[in-house]
Amino acid sequence: MFTIGEFAALGQVSVRMLRHYDALGLLRPARVDPWTGYRYYEAAQLSLLNRIIALKELGFSLQQVGEVLEAKVDAQELRGMLRLRRAELAEAVATAAARLAQVEARLRTIESEGIMPKEEVVLKALPAVRVAVLSGVADSFDPRHIGPVIGPLYRSLQERLGQAGVAVTGPDIAWYEQEGDGRLGDRILVHAGATVAADPGSLPGIDVVDLPAVERAATIVHHGSMDQVLGSVQTLARWIEASGHRADRLGRELYLNSCGPQDGWVTEIQWPLAPAVD
Repeated sequence: MFTIGEFAALGQVSVRMLRHYDALGLLRPARVDPWTGYRYYEAAQLSLLNRIIALKELGFSLQQVGEVLEAKVDAQELRGMLRLRRAELAEAVATAAARLAQVEARLRTIESEGIMPKEEVVLKALPAVRVAVLSGVADSFDPRHIGPVIGPLYRSLQERLGQAGVAVTGPDIAWYEQEGDGRLGDRILVHAGATVAADPGSLPGIDVVDLPAVERAATIVHHGSMDQVLGSVQTLARWIEASGHRADRLGRELYLNSCGPQDGWVTEIQWPLAPAVD
């Protein structure tokens, strides 16, 4: 047998924690000396300790841990429960990481306010372009809503174009429209387009449309992940207003380089401008 201190070292927990588990009835000592009150544990009890710690570390309350142990869940069932809990925690971590990334993007944008941007805003005309397009709906412009919609759209579009033997002839283009009348709460129509030379109606399951030419658009080149595009978009917005222009519709994204990790992406953000008023 092992003393409580030795058992704590073997199980890599604190003596205080073992006393707490004893008080809750989760892990009783194998023997308690009636004269000294010293607790002693057997090596076989490490298996029970491992289960308690694993369940606790995966977010189960000690009451839930006790219920699981009382149910005498076998090792296979326990592994299944732990895998499920691990998947839930992994999803929560990914959600928290995405939220943290957006907070950091907002902070960088706030810190850069009033600072002359390195990116140059360019006013130019946009040529008409023919694109094959698949569309979907996102709940908002939040990158956490846009990304899960536009990513699968482009993957499906590329797969379908490949199956049809249609070559992409230029950069991909994405654009957005507000669903309904554009009031607060309306969702966003997401259009994922690939430049092609195909005729309208020639590709089953894929729309082929002509994006019209734009006489004037304010553009800015964004380097890096689209999850971090906020600063570039807001720089463009400030330039449009400061220059006395007015946006005509929601912007486009022209993916000049969208291969490999998004940190290396190069995207031109394009906002069409309303005609000048004489």
